[in-house]
Amino acid sequence: MAKKNKYSEDVTIHHYKHRRKPNRSIAGDVGVYIFLGFFSILMIFPLVFAISNSLKPLDELLKQPQTIFPRNPSFDNYSDLFVTLSQSYVPFTRYLFNTLFVTIVATVCHVIIASMAAYVLSKYNFPGGNLFFRVAVVALMFSGYVTGIPNYLIMCRLHIVDTYWAILLPAIGGSLGLFLMKQFMEGFPMSLIEAAKIDGAHEWTIFMRLVMPNVKPAWLTISIFSIQNLWNNPQTSIIYSESKKMISYALSQIQAGGIARQGQGAAVVVITFSVPILFFVFSQSQIMETMASSGLKD
Repeated sequence: MAKKNKYSEDVTIHHYKHRRKPNRSIAGDVGVYIFLGFFSILMIFPLVFAISNSLKPLDELLKQPQTIFPRNPSFDNYSDLFVTLSQSYVPFTRYLFNTLFVTIVATVCHVIIASMAAYVLSKYNFPGGNLFFRVAVVALMFSGYVTGIPNYLIMCRLHIVDTYWAILLPAIGGSLGLFLMKQFMEGFPMSLIEAAKIDGAHEWTIFMRLVMPNVKPAWLTISIFSIQNLWNNPQTSIIYSESKKMISYALSQIQAGGIARQGQGAAVVVITFSVPILFFVFSQSQIMETMASSGLKD
């Protein structure tokens, strides 16, 4: 009996190894890596070139043809940029506070509200639910240029122009987060929710301690889009007070300073895209890990 089990075990291991053997040659593997490496270089080249430009002196920036890497790298562009910002009418820290406050508050509120609405729409049937979701999907078709004038008129009626609410409310009520979250929650097992209710858990407990941790990839993705849109959004059409404007507005004014500020403008480009990219890089691993480890099925 032991010999039979040993034989069947060896056959199983041999079959598993044979089945797991990749059906691809070494030349095919090399070709795939070359293909991926080529497109990786194409994707990362704009970032490398922007960072290199920010480290170039003004004479190298204006020199033609342009070189990819600086010959005499320095951080003078960044130091000049901060000197210019410190001499502005409104302190640089005020622009930074406005941006961080609006970005954090709007992102957190958008994720929570979109998740709550998506949870109800995906797990409960009620009159008008499908119609409400279809209206939210249709809203995705219209860009900000189309809805700019109606939004401004609504804000004027609500008397929130030139306040933080003029930026927060449109960002919190965006339909993209609702769409992504609902599509992700459709695959969450209803049996787990029913089991939690049998154990005596309330709806808020189920939502916060059971549903939200298991849809982490969705709300991290929504956070990436929200931070990217808010960080680079100057909102000059609805915010008039200089003390309430965002950091992107101050940086864009420096970029418009002409040839003398070309070096500072290159530093502005790096600062503008650094925050969304860094947030994406640090959260990407969490998204991939969560997707690989928390797949749930009925």
